Amino acid sequence: MILSIVRAGFMNLRRDRGALTLSFIVPIAFFSIFAGIFGSRGGGMNPVQVAIVDEDQSAVSRRLVEALQNEGGLRAETAAKGNGTAVPYDSRSAEAAVRAGDVSVAVVIPKGFGAAPTGFGSGGFSGQAGAKLRILNDSSDPVGAQVVYGLIQKAAIQSMPDVMASEEMRMLDRLSGGLTSGQRARIDSSMSGLRAYVEARRNARDGGAAKGGAKTEPISRGIISADIRDVVGESKKNPLVAFYAAGIGVMFLLFSASAAGGAILDESDSGTLDRILASRVTMTSLLLGKWAYAALLGFAQLAVMFLWGAFAFQVELFKHLDGFLIMATATVLASSGLGLMLAASCKTRAQLGALTTLVVLVMSALGGSMVPRFIMPESLQKIGLVTFNAWAIDGFTKVFWREEPVSHLGPQVFVLLGAAALFFTIARRLARRWEVA
Repeated sequence: MILSIVRAGFMNLRRDRGALTLSFIVPIAFFSIFAGIFGSRGGGMNPVQVAIVDEDQSAVSRRLVEALQNEGGLRAETAAKGNGTAVPYDSRSAEAAVRAGDVSVAVVIPKGFGAAPTGFGSGGFSGQAGAKLRILNDSSDPVGAQVVYGLIQKAAIQSMPDVMASEEMRMLDRLSGGLTSGQRARIDSSMSGLRAYVEARRNARDGGAAKGGAKTEPISRGIISADIRDVVGESKKNPLVAFYAAGIGVMFLLFSASAAGGAILDESDSGTLDRILASRVTMTSLLLGKWAYAALLGFAQLAVMFLWGAFAFQVELFKHLDGFLIMATATVLASSGLGLMLAASCKTRAQLGALTTLVVLVMSALGGSMVPRFIMPESLQKIGLVTFNAWAIDGFTKVFWREEPVSHLGPQVFVLLGAAALFFTIARRLARRWEVA
């Protein structure tokens, strides 16, 4: 009897495509997505995109810039590339690039860096304070600035050990009361050898020699001093809430839109749909009405969630009300259209539930509702643009996080409205089967 019950269970599972999908397809899809996000790193992280501004233009600053550009953990650029031309960054354009999300971090090397590049605490080796680098950060990436700061220390150690040794000798000369001429001669000879060694290493690297070298331990107080400033989200009381509100809202909006669109399946099973179509109501009018209902329901859902975020977590809803209204309208139209399309492609509520779970969770994972897209590999970031989640989240991020004007929402709104029209067109075509029946 036990074996018969087990056999009957597997037979039922084979007939129930929804349960079969939830049992095997959804776990495999999720495993593949998250393995692609985290497994492709090999235990590391994606290179941090950095804009570098060299205001000093000294030999020492150029060596540091070159070392940062050759650092594998960074994707460092000194110029913004666009329209086929490269425009060198200055402090304003670098900050604008961080605010726009083009780069995660900007590093500004100030004038005077070459004269006093190093410093511990409030004073440098030579008795004067080291010139402090300025690191401009987008705080939506909580580790980017710290990673860049650590790699700056590494680059300094590997690219200019002779400069640091010279600073140490100046400190020794100052603290010891002065060196003899013989001591100075031996030090100068050693420094010449060190400079030759550094130059040989640079030439070997430029000639295609293998990169690498001795690993250096992190220095607790930092050889190169820097001030880190958040230029995006610096005035927000709870920045992470503002960043993730859109992702969570869009994901649950998809579930509710699919449930609302599935009402047509219940009407078909009960015979109500035939009676409705027998009246003056056309299938197009019926679908438009259900689309409008699902959109209004979704808008109310987003409004309630953001209102709760405003009162409970200081999300600046009323400050950006115009941007919220534009993005919420475009997003709910797209999600409602998707819900109608999914419902029209299924025959039963059970099929719709399984298909909705698969589609919504996969779209949410790829589109950034579950994992921020900026930590994904570039290939998955591009694939994520196929989902309208990514466009909706980008639009809400522009409004609430980057505080950009509503005129910058054009690409996101255009894609969402285009997706809404496409989903409705497909749903209308699939709904012909009810008219034929």
